[in-house]
Amino acid sequence: MSNHKQHIYIIGSKGIPAKYGGFETFVEKLTQYKKSDNIQYHVACMNNGDNLYGNGQKHFNYNQADCFNITVPNIGPAKAIYYDMKALDYAIKLAEKDNNVAPIFYILACRIGPVINYYKKKIQKIGGKLYVNPDGHEWLRAKWPYPVRKYWKFSERLMVKYADLLICDSLNIEKYIKNDYHKYQPKTTYIAYGTELEKTQLTDNDESVEKWFEGKKITQDNYYLAVGRFVPENNYEIMIKEFMKSETTKDFVLITNIEENKFYKQLKKETRFDQDSRIKFVGTVYNQELLKYIREHAFASIHGHEVGGTNPSLLEALAYTNINLLLKVNFNLEVGGNGAIYWDKDEGSLKNVIDSLSEISLEKKDRVGLLAREIISQKFSWSNIVSSYEILFNQK
Repeated sequence: MSNHKQHIYIIGSKGIPAKYGGFETFVEKLTQYKKSDNIQYHVACMNNGDNLYGNGQKHFNYNQADCFNITVPNIGPAKAIYYDMKALDYAIKLAEKDNNVAPIFYILACRIGPVINYYKKKIQKIGGKLYVNPDGHEWLRAKWPYPVRKYWKFSERLMVKYADLLICDSLNIEKYIKNDYHKYQPKTTYIAYGTELEKTQLTDNDESVEKWFEGKKITQDNYYLAVGRFVPENNYEIMIKEFMKSETTKDFVLITNIEENKFYKQLKKETRFDQDSRIKFVGTVYNQELLKYIREHAFASIHGHEVGGTNPSLLEALAYTNINLLLKVNFNLEVGGNGAIYWDKDEGSLKNVIDSLSEISLEKKDRVGLLAREIISQKFSWSNIVSSYEILFNQK
């Protein structure tokens, strides 16, 4: 490998080709849309013994990136921390062995704060830089027990302290980092998360489309849609309760994973949504083209995410669905701008929005959709995001 290239080591995604959303999709697009010949990516991949990436070879090439597998034993919740440490350790040795000039180590999420100073010294020794993506407010997520949340916050503080640069994918996260960690004078920059803009290749007589709509007993263009993880901070409880109070004859289709979910059982007991034939939990959809089609043919999307940076499912909703009903929090306002309709957690707020939409004209519906897509193509298309990263990585 020639040494004049800018070598970027990416730590913290599960790996590519992307099998998951979030950071995995980000790394996939970053390497797929790479334009600069000057950049060489090295991507850590997690090997649980399932040979998910590169058939378990130690090194393999994908999207012109040099990918390397890190074997991780199944040790429960600490697995991700162990993986980040092992991957960073290996990446530093690799950069040193190849005599890379000024390599950049880009860590996604703040899991290894307590040991980051140890690695920072090693990175400095070889003339490298430490970049961190602080992700969303992990320590606020209800799924984590209190001690874990305390760890996240502590870990985040140390990652912020020792990073040479924090790349935030949300302006609100950047503001929070600057305010909360003011004493460290953190150096930050903002580069958004991205989304695809191409419409689906599928048509209404494709077999996968027919099978899905018929199987789920759903009529095209006649349903509200919610897509996301089934966790309390995505406000499913309010969305379901408000929808049940509304007068609409349309369905509420929820694409989410509910297997073995305590929250699902508890919600069913509280809201009795199983008595309302409009509420339809339809499982997950991994076929991306089909998911695009389902989004394009939703009457409207409802988005209740409250925690995190720029949310991938929000970007997709704005890119493909005309009407988007977003929970009025800073993160969603920042992305949706005037291309969406907002509701809050007050009783009746979302119900009233849903009822008012029964009168919406086709013309107004198209107009709102056009605004949303303009916002997405100007600010959030993957090719723009990747260009911003390449400019940043090529700065000397």
